[in-house]
Amino acid sequence: MTVAAARLPQQERSRATRARLLEAAITCLAELGWTASTVSVVAERAGVSRGAAQHHFPTREALFTAALDHVSQLRAADLKHELAELPGSADTATVVELVFGLFTGTVFRAALALWVAAAAEPQLREQIIPLEARVGREIHRMVVELLGADEREPGVRETVQATLDLARGLGLANLLTDDGRRRGRIAGQWARILDDTLHVHRAG
Repeated sequence: MTVAAARLPQQERSRATRARLLEAAITCLAELGWTASTVSVVAERAGVSRGAAQHHFPTREALFTAALDHVSQLRAADLKHELAELPGSADTATVVELVFGLFTGTVFRAALALWVAAAAEPQLREQIIPLEARVGREIHRMVVELLGADEREPGVRETVQATLDLARGLGLANLLTDDGRRRGRIAGQWARILDDTLHVHRAG
């Protein structure tokens, strides 16, 4: 057996351990919040030792920032997959519903816990701000592409951003109680407004 072949299983185990830690970190954040989500708690949830966790992520901030980055990428990939599974091209209402869905569930709860913690902890904030800026740009670009919008037209960029801001606000309202029915009605109305706006610019 070559040295390279011997290393492969170890590398695979290392990747698997890292993936378990990232998933456990997001679950802990969503369920327990920032204060209770210590490295020890995450390691226990992931089924690894604290030492193994610190080998992959030397600091708590590094662990949770990497976890948020990881699941954000997975969610973007899932969104693309969902759209690919739709028959034909997605209409505005479908895009709006999918965007609103990004701001509900475990990933959004975990992100919110990090935002709140970052507001009070400068070390964490330094890592979260550039990550959130990059993720925000990627989501914005994806929504523009899905809608077939032309941001060179006046007001289109602001309208797309308003879609994301509205989705985030509705996600906050959904944290304490299931607000799905109201969110659905608002999504339908906003899709009509968005479609009218984009139609005017497309027609022009």
